[in-house]
Amino acid sequence: MDMKGKKAGRERTELEDQMLGRRSRLLLAAYSGAVCVMTIGAGTVFAAGDPISVVNNLSTFIFSLIRAIGLILLGFGIVQVGLSLKSHDPSQRANGFLTLAGGIIITFTKEILNLIVG
Repeated sequence: MDMKGKKAGRERTELEDQMLGRRSRLLLAAYSGAVCVMTIGAGTVFAAGDPISVVNNLSTFIFSLIRAIGLILLGFGIVQVGLSLKSHDPSQRANGFLTLAGGIIITFTKEILNLIVG
C-alpha cells in the first residue's frame, strides 16, 4: 500500500473534529467561569491595626506546625525504639533513638530559639 503524502494510521473523522472542538469550548467555558468566580468573589482586604501582631500570629502558626511535625517524629521514634527492642535489631534501635532525639529537638524549637535569643 503506497500512502503518498498521507500519515500512517487512522485519520480523524469530521465527528471527532467536532467533538474535539466541543470539548475544548466546554473546558474554556469552565475555566472562564472559574476565573470570573474567583475574581468577583475576592474582596478588598485591609490590614489589622498593628502589623507586628500579624507577624506574631504568623510566627505562632508556623511554630505550631513545626511542633506538630516534631510530635509526629517523636511518636514514630518511640514506636521504632519499641520495635527494635522487641526484634533485637541494634541498627533499628540506633535509628529509633536518632528519630526520637530529632523529634524532641523539633518539638521544642521555639523554646530553644527563645533560650538562644534571650
